[in-house]
Amino acid sequence: MASSGCMRLFQPTPRETNALIALGAAALGYALYVRLLVIDAQPVETACTQGLARAVCSLRKITIELQELKLFGGVALLAAIFHLYRPRLATFAVGLVAAIFGLVLYNNALAALAVALLIMGFARPVPVPADKSMPERSARPRTTAPASSKKSR
Repeated sequence: MASSGCMRLFQPTPRETNALIALGAAALGYALYVRLLVIDAQPVETACTQGLARAVCSLRKITIELQELKLFGGVALLAAIFHLYRPRLATFAVGLVAAIFGLVLYNNALAALAVALLIMGFARPVPVPADKSMPERSARPRTTAPASSKKSR
């Protein structure tokens, strides 16, 4: 079997999975902060409508504009489509973060579709680089005899 034509399913390594979990948790935490303490908070809304120049008012205004343009769900959907076409860790990470923001910040339809496409990306084969060959299967399995076997005594 030639190593340049080997295919395997898209599976992040344990280290990459841990990084994706941390990235997803950070995105969820920040999205919840923006939604609950910036957009939906009554004191921030009244302060911003009265014209106070605060950084949180700028963040609120930019987030509401991006939310109305459905940017979070759109970016998540584009990244998920690209990831489904050519599975890569970077496109999965971008799709994951954008989908989390979309789900939390009122872009539910597009973000939910993106999550479904991201999940389908795990069933897609990815090419194995030429320098990383897949392990060859031997005819005999490399197992040991059970402990109760007379051969082990």
